[in-house]
Amino acid sequence: METAIACFARGTFLPTPSSNHSPPSVSPSFGFTSLKSSPFFGESLRVASKSTVKVSKPRDASPVTRCEIGDSLEEFLTKATPDKGLIRLLVCMGEALRTISFKVKTASCGGTQCVNSFGDEQLAVDLLANTLLFDALKHSHFCKYACSEEIPELQDMEGPVEGGFSVAFDPLDGSSIVDTNFTVGTIFGVWPGDKLTGVTGRDQAAAAMGIFGPRTTYVLALKDYPGTHEFLLLDEGKWQHVKETTDIGEGKLFSPGNLRATYDNPKYDELINYYVKEKYTLRYTGGMVPDVNQIIVKEKGIFTNVTSPSAKAKLRLLFEVAPLGFLIEKAGGFSSDGHQSVLDKVINNLDERTQVAYGSKNEIIRFEETLYGSSRLKGGVPVGAAA
Repeated sequence: METAIACFARGTFLPTPSSNHSPPSVSPSFGFTSLKSSPFFGESLRVASKSTVKVSKPRDASPVTRCEIGDSLEEFLTKATPDKGLIRLLVCMGEALRTISFKVKTASCGGTQCVNSFGDEQLAVDLLANTLLFDALKHSHFCKYACSEEIPELQDMEGPVEGGFSVAFDPLDGSSIVDTNFTVGTIFGVWPGDKLTGVTGRDQAAAAMGIFGPRTTYVLALKDYPGTHEFLLLDEGKWQHVKETTDIGEGKLFSPGNLRATYDNPKYDELINYYVKEKYTLRYTGGMVPDVNQIIVKEKGIFTNVTSPSAKAKLRLLFEVAPLGFLIEKAGGFSSDGHQSVLDKVINNLDERTQVAYGSKNEIIRFEETLYGSSRLKGGVPVGAAA
């Protein structure tokens, strides 16, 4: 019998489509192995007969069922969107994040590299995460193209164009601090169709990050459902909905990235001195995922990563800035490159980079006014520091 790989979640199969679309000219997919025999996922994936699954096209109607704290990931997604393809893709990515969490926690670190061993094979944890995520996307059967910071070229995942998605991800943001046992994470954005350039962050159908710290969480947002939502990985391997964030308020919490830029960017130096003078609490780990996630969890604060003539932009718009901007803005916060929301920046190439700030409205106003003299958000709103 002809078979297809299907993600297994709480005893139910999500639909698996077939696709006859011809891919454009892209780099060949790198060495995927059958997930049926993959050593990475263990019990998380099973084989389903194509004759037993049906493909449902997304309905136009808005979701009417309210998601609740305590829902499983599958229950939440079923309530939040009618798009079965998006549900399947996000569930498969959740399976990959669960496995990455275990591999990061059991990595052996020596010198400058942390590795995991699979039989005779050893992989640095960032490359391992990269492989796991590509495998999950390929076998979701709803991803057309994918690329990552490790492999910044389009890889054909063989999913459909119509009803399918393209995904860009940073497999392990902060991999250089794994050996110090700091929190690290995965970032990814999901765009409808087959394009990852000529689009904006606002075009995303969903975005998410996996946070691997004392707890493992999966934070995601959907374009057509309000809020940014946190799921906790339980001991039994289930993702449980534990928090919904819909508003980022004011508060004296700052995470200043790229501080070397203060040397020859006097306006950034002025901004940092303001935070110190006003007795803001410094909460900076050196990892973008935990620093941005704390704004969502604490529902306040500001994250900055500013450039200067000698300290150029390092953060990639496609892989990091746009997905995290989507999460922040869906949570009720704001983002800026100094002049506009990062979600309005057109992604012209896969490696495009930018400076960025995420935070509450007043903090973004202050950021734009201090660096450039005015703010697009200013409209009679006070910008004094809040306690």
